[in-house]
Amino acid sequence: MHDLEPGRSRVAKRRRFDDDDPTFLKRTARDEADSAPQTDTWEMAELDGADRWSTWDQSSPLERGPLPYPEWLVTELAAVDTELGILKTGKEADVFLVDRSVPGTDRRCVLAAKRYRSSNNRMFHRDAGYLEGRRVRESRDNRAMAKRTTVGMQMIAQQWAYAEFGALRSFYELGIPVPYPVQIIGTEILEEFIGDPETRTAAPRLAAVRAEEKELQDLWEQLVAATSLMARAGFAHGDLSAYNILVHEGRLVLIDLPQIVDVVANPQGRDFLIRDATNVATWFNARGLDVSGDDLGRELIAEANIR
Repeated sequence: MHDLEPGRSRVAKRRRFDDDDPTFLKRTARDEADSAPQTDTWEMAELDGADRWSTWDQSSPLERGPLPYPEWLVTELAAVDTELGILKTGKEADVFLVDRSVPGTDRRCVLAAKRYRSSNNRMFHRDAGYLEGRRVRESRDNRAMAKRTTVGMQMIAQQWAYAEFGALRSFYELGIPVPYPVQIIGTEILEEFIGDPETRTAAPRLAAVRAEEKELQDLWEQLVAATSLMARAGFAHGDLSAYNILVHEGRLVLIDLPQIVDVVANPQGRDFLIRDATNVATWFNARGLDVSGDDLGRELIAEANIR
């Protein structure tokens, strides 16, 4: 067993942030030590201050975003990744800001890296309903997940990460407004950063937007179109609210999709569609826009062809 560094406790105390605070948060020295990717010493000089080589070549074609790749995306194997700080913390995962660039050139892009936490962290609050219809073949694996063993929790984390990446990939191809899914490695999802890459300012969540009636009406229509497309494909967001919808330059973007629900395979599919519709309609109604969650719920159920 390795000795601990002087002055460091065996259990690192995690800083707490408001889960709904979109403010960019710069990491402290402790964060650097705890969460920076591990790199051999001999490689550090090669990286020239970056945290790691680009992980692009570590993902298979199905673990990358759909073709054609966007022009802004850096796919060169000579690229390096540099962590810029934390964008958001949540119950299941943290989102980091990552600069991917090719040294000596002007090729670079800013990505959001969503990392699901390891099994020793609090995660997946009330996840039983979402996991219905997501069984794996091995009964031993199902038992491990049901009992929340250490291995089972790690399997759940990976299952949720892959469920989210798969949803992003499918939805992007269907034209549903989601960030472009760049790649997945284990329980880390790299995706398009929604915001201003120059200032590194993230787009605000819908909950923080103060809009006039005309703008609200446009956002509502965008939301109805997006959720209808999702339902037609047989899915519900599962946890839709004003806190996991971004608004960037007037465009609505859906985020946080680990709890995506197959409304046909999941016996509670109808309930998830209705709940999503009710949640968002309630927010719009509270801002003075007269919309009906019941009507939207019925429309989504019809689109999903649930009887």
